[in-house]
Amino acid sequence: MAANPNDSRTAVIRDKVASQPASHWLSNYNMSTIGTEVSSYVNAANAVNQIPVLTAYAIPNRDCGGASAGGAPDLGQYQNWINAVAANLGNRTVIVLLEPDSIALQTCLSASEITARDQALATATRTLKAANPNAKVYLDAGHSAWNSAAEQAGRLAAAGVADADGFYTNVSNFNATSAEVSYGKAIIGALNGRGISGKHQIVDTSRNGGASGDWCGDDNTDRRIGAYPTTATNDGDVDAFLWVKPPGEADGCKYAAGSFQPDLAYSLASTAPNPPVTSSPTAVPSSSSASPSSSPSASPSSSVPAGAGCTAAFTISSSWQGGFQATVTVTAGSMVTRGWRVAWTLGSGQSINQVWNGALTTSGTAVTVSNVSWNGALEPGNHAEFGLTATGAATTPALTCTSL
Repeated sequence: MAANPNDSRTAVIRDKVASQPASHWLSNYNMSTIGTEVSSYVNAANAVNQIPVLTAYAIPNRDCGGASAGGAPDLGQYQNWINAVAANLGNRTVIVLLEPDSIALQTCLSASEITARDQALATATRTLKAANPNAKVYLDAGHSAWNSAAEQAGRLAAAGVADADGFYTNVSNFNATSAEVSYGKAIIGALNGRGISGKHQIVDTSRNGGASGDWCGDDNTDRRIGAYPTTATNDGDVDAFLWVKPPGEADGCKYAAGSFQPDLAYSLASTAPNPPVTSSPTAVPSSSSASPSSSPSASPSSSVPAGAGCTAAFTISSSWQGGFQATVTVTAGSMVTRGWRVAWTLGSGQSINQVWNGALTTSGTAVTVSNVSWNGALEPGNHAEFGLTATGAATTPALTCTSL
């Protein structure tokens, strides 16, 4: 969005895709960076009281050497990678979706290799939950058009689902939510029959609002985004409808697997309904009231009144060598806002890495963050927040806030 503000597809992708929370994939096996990658994401989510969702994707021989081949060199080094992920999960609620296709897809593995993978997944589950007791870990259950519920339940049991919170489905397909929920309930029943109770399901709804069928969506214009992400499923067996596979990322048929393709995102979103309008993103309180393990003390904030109906306050929430994280609070003045825009100038050596709960535009040192679809309308005196991480020295800039 920041790089293509004038693209004709930008508004649709911004409002219906980029505005929504999607899982952050840990798909590069790199021991030197994985800890920072996890902690940066988890701490940013914790700072705005949201639940971080991580998809761990580095099992050896992943995708059976297909379009998404890769992963750790061996299972021993994979466990080292998992240890690094676990060490940086903090102590608040975090969802970890462990290794898509690792259990449903085993056709390239021998019997002994399947056993070794199952043991690795079980160990990974225990490692993650031991490091953060509030972590919610879910294992791969394929989808409703793949293995039978009984077969999948047996595979989940062998991979240690007894120690997990449950399983997820539909990351690798576009099946209707109703079909996935029915499939999940059948798996839960089969697990109960094996003496494994209390397991719940997560359904990936990122691309299942249109046609189902062939697993590859790179060139299928009948796909649509499905239910917007929420933990309010109204089903005791289903913990969440999540966007695990980010809409617009290719499957590896027409385009390189994992690459973002605006045409795909636009096709998925163009005729989809608008997301629900709320005053803030859907959030579920952490199951622990403890603050993040690296919770920083807040710095003084910079606040500048605007002549056009809003004020903005910039608060540095944490800093480290070469970077910092900040929260900006936008408060409506005496009139209702239809939208807002906050602008400032970067200091020497500063650059913005990411923004959440806002739409970023940069031009040289000029930075503008505008509201997203759900947080632009503010009653007088009400406020919205967006967060950011940046490189460079932590400073509090002078802000200009404009209401629309």
